[in-house]
Amino acid sequence: MEIVHTPVLLNECLEYLSPIDEKLGKNQLMIDSTLGEGGHSYNFLKKYPTLSVIGLDADKVIQERAKERLAEFDGRIRFFNGWFKDFYASYKNNDEILEINKFGFERPDVILFDLGISVFHYEKSKRGFSFRYDEKLDMRLNENSSVSAYDIVNTMNEEKLANLIYLYGEEKLSRRIARAIVEARMGGKIESSKALAEIIWNSVPSQYRYGQIHPATRTFQALRIAVNEELNNLPLALFDAFNALKENGKMGVITFHSLEDRIVKEFFKNLGKRCVCPPEVATCVCGGKQCAEVITRKPLIPSEEEIKMNSPSRSAKLRVVRKIRNATEYHLNGVSFIK
Repeated sequence: MEIVHTPVLLNECLEYLSPIDEKLGKNQLMIDSTLGEGGHSYNFLKKYPTLSVIGLDADKVIQERAKERLAEFDGRIRFFNGWFKDFYASYKNNDEILEINKFGFERPDVILFDLGISVFHYEKSKRGFSFRYDEKLDMRLNENSSVSAYDIVNTMNEEKLANLIYLYGEEKLSRRIARAIVEARMGGKIESSKALAEIIWNSVPSQYRYGQIHPATRTFQALRIAVNEELNNLPLALFDAFNALKENGKMGVITFHSLEDRIVKEFFKNLGKRCVCPPEVATCVCGGKQCAEVITRKPLIPSEEEIKMNSPSRSAKLRVVRKIRNATEYHLNGVSFIK
């Protein structure tokens, strides 16, 4: 099987999220919250023979690829098809999670989130994630999701579309691009990723077309984030995942753009504080005890060598915390839920 995606910050993940720890048991459980093609999980299972893994992914197609790749670890790997937010919400609600129960664990020792989109989705999924190919606009990681990029591009009004592109893509020409999209669809539906990219290309000034990135890059990012509700789902998923973690367990999150990294940074910062009560609360009600040790005061970033070998890693950041105790709702303060 051809492996398309190269896991980013792999050595850093293996070191900082090592399950071999005197504070943990002899056998450990890791939850790979964003399994993809299984690159991180493969290397964890290979390096740590006492480790078992549960791999989560919303995309059945890519999960089947991971199952094939990880077949040699049969008995140490189980799979959950669905959004990580649903998995951790089920754990919080004490619903039966067979994947954990069958392993005989009550809580995971390690949790990893790799929030990037797999190269597989850009190169092989044929869902319009990349403007380099002429594919139907879709961008859904889970094909059962109700809203696709096609729906947003062809039905959202101009003002909302401009705001979406600006907020999720941090695109300064969002209004110009949204206007061009709305005008173009008056002549017929915008069906493909290539057609959308051409509309964006033609809508921006000539000097904007030849910058470091293609002028459609930020708009495509914004659409993908909106379709899959990536930022809306993240804060609560992090909160639930952290509380699912065993005490002294470690959680690591890899981000790829400033919007998601800001959420992770603020959440971890709050976990490391002794008091996280909001200013309007006169007396501390959160307990005044920190919930986590922040292991990475500054995010870990890829080396020049890694960037040279794997260019999609260039914007990656890894942040890691070690759990001391469960968090409360106050530890979500300061974390923006982006609507």
